[in-house]
Amino acid sequence: MTNVIGSEPLASLGWSDFFAAQIEEGEADFAPRRISSVHRARLEAIDASGPVHLDLPPNANTAEFAVGDWVLADPWTGAFIRRLERRTLLQRRTEGRNGQQLAAANVDTLFIVTSCNADFNPARLERYLIMANEAGTTPVIVLTKADTSDDARGYEQDAMSLQRNLPVVVLNAKSADAVDALGPWCGPGQTVALVGSSGVGKSTLVNTLAGTGRDSIQKTGDIREHDAKGRHTTTARSLHALPGGGWIIDTPGIRTLYVSDVTDGIDTLYAEITDLAPLCRFRDCTHEHEPGCAVQAAVAAGTLSAERLQRWRTLRDENRDKTPVLTGPKGNKVIRKNRR
Repeated sequence: MTNVIGSEPLASLGWSDFFAAQIEEGEADFAPRRISSVHRARLEAIDASGPVHLDLPPNANTAEFAVGDWVLADPWTGAFIRRLERRTLLQRRTEGRNGQQLAAANVDTLFIVTSCNADFNPARLERYLIMANEAGTTPVIVLTKADTSDDARGYEQDAMSLQRNLPVVVLNAKSADAVDALGPWCGPGQTVALVGSSGVGKSTLVNTLAGTGRDSIQKTGDIREHDAKGRHTTTARSLHALPGGGWIIDTPGIRTLYVSDVTDGIDTLYAEITDLAPLCRFRDCTHEHEPGCAVQAAVAAGTLSAERLQRWRTLRDENRDKTPVLTGPKGNKVIRKNRR
């Protein structure tokens, strides 16, 4: 294994020992490049010098790449060589598809953006938290429109209760103070991504964090105040530089976030239930009606809310029912979905 020449400048793009360790014998002359945007028929990439050419093979499928991926390319022709293993991967399963839709790769922190109004929905926020937990990235709840709410503190407390040690930041996405509030996660070489419903201020927040000097300002859309719904204004994922040396990925608003093949993410979200489960009398306890159930005892004692337990059941069942499994004889496996 060899070291990548000029890796120090690449560190500003998020390059680390994790990626350098993947460079194999004979690959030292290839150039590491980071995917900055993904389109239907092409990829855009950057290196320490700025935007660079990346030439994919004719049969390449861009859906197999994510913004934030690291790839190796021929430094002279720009020809794609191979993609490096991802440190983290944000992805989601969509209805009617067997595969996962890739959202962003090698993200250090996921900003889950919602607002201090009717958009605030604990059940939906938990789905985003599961996505972050499963990906291995650090989740941060960002509450926008604090300047228009009379109960921003109440929203903050409700958000903090969703997961142990969950950072929650309350801000006005249009204010310069947002840069300082989110600064701890946006340092040199750090990559953050934003997810959330349309109209909650994601694109506005991207513009605020990136400053007025960046090349491509994200479009923003108005929100309907009576139901807190907004228009989709971000239609593609892209990587943007931050003044502090970090990188930010904006994503389109997600209308429906299905839970599938994310058992670890659910266990992390509901750590208090995960911790209690081994104390139940029965190993396969469903925490519904069995005697000696430690989880039900916690509900009875008031240390675990019945509403939170019910949301856990809903997510557990959906994850079981929507996670595809392989079935059939060896060598001729097919994918099917679990059914109750």
